Amino acid sequence: MATVHHWTPNGPRVWEYETWTDDLDRAVVALSRQNFAFADNLLNRWLTRSPPTELDDKGRYLFARSTALMGDLQRDQGAVLGPLSAQHSYAVARSLFVQLGIPRRVAQLDLSLAVVSEMSGKLEAAARLYENLAVDDRLSHRDRARARLWVGTALSKDGNHDYAARVMLAATREFEDLIEPEDWSVAHQKLALARRGVGDLPRALHFIDIARSTGTSDSPIQQVRLDTAHGHILLSDPATRNDGLHVLNDAAKVAAMFDLRHQLRSIEGIRMASEGAFGPWRWRAGRGASDGQ
Repeated sequence: MATVHHWTPNGPRVWEYETWTDDLDRAVVALSRQNFAFADNLLNRWLTRSPPTELDDKGRYLFARSTALMGDLQRDQGAVLGPLSAQHSYAVARSLFVQLGIPRRVAQLDLSLAVVSEMSGKLEAAARLYENLAVDDRLSHRDRARARLWVGTALSKDGNHDYAARVMLAATREFEDLIEPEDWSVAHQKLALARRGVGDLPRALHFIDIARSTGTSDSPIQQVRLDTAHGHILLSDPATRNDGLHVLNDAAKVAAMFDLRHQLRSIEGIRMASEGAFGPWRWRAGRGASDGQ
């Protein structure tokens, strides 16, 4: 007859889980600084030890959290689709949280998967997912407001700038009510791109100046997103085109330094569009305004 092991509060598995939890906290900090190599090491030291089928509920919970964070790492590096991608990691983590019966975590993974849809160019599908999640009670008030903001992001990228701006303004007011200054600042960054999309460059500059003066994050990826949006707006006006190229070049250097491949592709796309069918000195509004989310 097989021996059944009962783990006690003082057993080795409990001690390991405490260490695993500590490493997850360290991985979150590493990801916030785009220290991808260290975060990858912290996560993989646990993900490669045991398959989730050999873990108890606590272990599967930590495995799911680790897998979700691996998805964040892959997303920030631009690995969006495929077997070694954010989409795959998020789907695995979501399945585990469904099994564990933790609806809030499931909804958070739904939100992450919607971001993947947006990043892979499925803008209408992403907007619909965001709209559903913006009223989903499984999510916190902040996450619902972020979903509403991202409805506007997807719509703006798809060329529906006016409606996108109205949705973003509603999200901005929510962030103010929730006292979320960083999200409030990011919302102004998104608003700036929406106004750029309809050719309202004065308002675009007004909103991007607010975002630049109020941002509290020292995260390299957020700085690259902010500079990309700023450079995109400056590039839209022949009078400030050279300034825009300079800002984009600096953003590209930081993106390359931290291996932010999706942001690098966004910057290159903006550069190419500026030299497109209308010539290097003409601005063209429309689809694709992006800060590299």
